[in-house]
Amino acid sequence: MANTLKVAVSGACGRMGGEVVRTVLGDSETVFVGACDLYGAGKKIGDVISVDSDVTVEADFKKMIDSCGADVLVDFAKPFNFDNIKYAMEKGVVPVIGSTGQTDEQLKELDELAKAKGTPCAVIPNFAIGAVLMMKFAAEAAKYMPEVEIIELHHDKKIDSPSGTAIKTAKGLADARQAAGVQAQKPLGNASDPARGYSEVDGIHIHSVRLPGLVAHQEVLLGGKGQLLTIKHDSMDRTSFMPGVLLAVKNIKGKTGLVYGLDKLM
Repeated sequence: MANTLKVAVSGACGRMGGEVVRTVLGDSETVFVGACDLYGAGKKIGDVISVDSDVTVEADFKKMIDSCGADVLVDFAKPFNFDNIKYAMEKGVVPVIGSTGQTDEQLKELDELAKAKGTPCAVIPNFAIGAVLMMKFAAEAAKYMPEVEIIELHHDKKIDSPSGTAIKTAKGLADARQAAGVQAQKPLGNASDPARGYSEVDGIHIHSVRLPGLVAHQEVLLGGKGQLLTIKHDSMDRTSFMPGVLLAVKNIKGKTGLVYGLDKLM
């Protein structure tokens, strides 16, 4: 067990956090050592989410970090707690953040702190490898079909709109268009009309849907004369994110600064 990574999970009793716990427990290269969540606090996590572990769920994040000896923290706490992440980094614990809602200022501060402390940090808008490929393929297509819009669909418990995945996709599309020296023709009408959705990333419109029954879905629609290219990814189950979680946990050590997106670790 000398080469195993010790992993703690914040938001460990939630739907995503619980799936991470099961995945870490089932992997030969990781050891589950710490759990933080207000739900189930004081109980053995095995009694809360039906796993084979006697790790106690802590309500106090700092107490968990100080006592569990984790190498890596996987964060799916809601809402995102910036101070907790900074505390983990101060203690040399590497955060892999799946919680969304970070501001640009917070991302900049995480990058600066990571470099100052020599403790890397990963913010991953989407852990599904298929979603990363969807973003990559869409960026390549945008060089030739620059008129593009995004529709993202998630479950009704998701707090932020648009999703972090949609924003990262839009930034990738904008960068690809700029690198190729192409510009999109603006459609007629009022771009600021609320029905046109979010358009803060180089004018690329993002439309958000929140409904029960959904997990995580995104379509990138690229239009051209007489044609439409649709690049779509669907996560039907949260297990779709787990290979990416393990990839991030195992590959983040040794990086420098803030790593934004799973593609930087693939």
